[in-house]
Amino acid sequence: MTTDTTGRTDTRSAGPADRPGGYDSVGRPTLLRLTLVELRKLADTRAGYWLLITIGLIAAIIVAVLLFTAPDPDQRFEYFFALSQIPVGILLPILGILLVTTEFSQRTVLTTFALVPQRHRVVVAKLGAGVVAALISVLASLATAALGTVIAGLTGDGGSWSTDLSAFVGAAVFQTVNVLLGIAFGLLFQSTPLAIVLSLVLPIAWSMLGGMIERLRSAAEWLDTGLTTAALVEPPDPGHLDGGQWARLGVSVAVWVLLPLLAGLIRTVRREVS
Repeated sequence: MTTDTTGRTDTRSAGPADRPGGYDSVGRPTLLRLTLVELRKLADTRAGYWLLITIGLIAAIIVAVLLFTAPDPDQRFEYFFALSQIPVGILLPILGILLVTTEFSQRTVLTTFALVPQRHRVVVAKLGAGVVAALISVLASLATAALGTVIAGLTGDGGSWSTDLSAFVGAAVFQTVNVLLGIAFGLLFQSTPLAIVLSLVLPIAWSMLGGMIERLRSAAEWLDTGLTTAALVEPPDPGHLDGGQWARLGVSVAVWVLLPLLAGLIRTVRREVS
């Protein structure tokens, strides 16, 4: 509502063009704006900041170790890139957990939900931020693998750059699954220690049971994320999955990511925050 120079009052509400950037037609922050805010939160806390640095250092350390220990034929881009994904994939679920649980432990969730009452939009923004963080981790591994390949070519008989697009797609899917698993467990348990412990212990326990108990082995092929995601990053052909492997990956992701995510979303929307 505005008043012109003649004193008449214009009762028309402001249109989308009158609203500040980053807001939709009803005055809410857009999902893009919320996602950028959630990305900034990753580095705002001390734990998140150092975890991001650790993820980059881990990728560099793996490549450095391979340069000193791996045979020359294995010192090539494909191996550097694929093997650096595994330790990074262990840390990304923790990053996803911290993205959610620090809101509750530091009570910033009171402000977040006051500014954005539609809690599901906050969850979607956190998922988007997690996916972006996963893709950035892939780029960090790519950069360290490229540097390692250059060094291998200068110092030995390695340095081959042969790879294909499937290796990058497999790495992106692998890291996205890992970070979404962390976000799902964070939403479900809403406690940093509990979510971290269970996200590490439950998959390992299931993997051990599947390996030791013969009757569980066939089920483990469908429900053990360690098995179903391995083909995404393991050399010599990372990312090359057949139809059966994609099906098993889909089932394991549904059980370990989608179900906890749905339950966590319901809990987050219904929880009384105080």
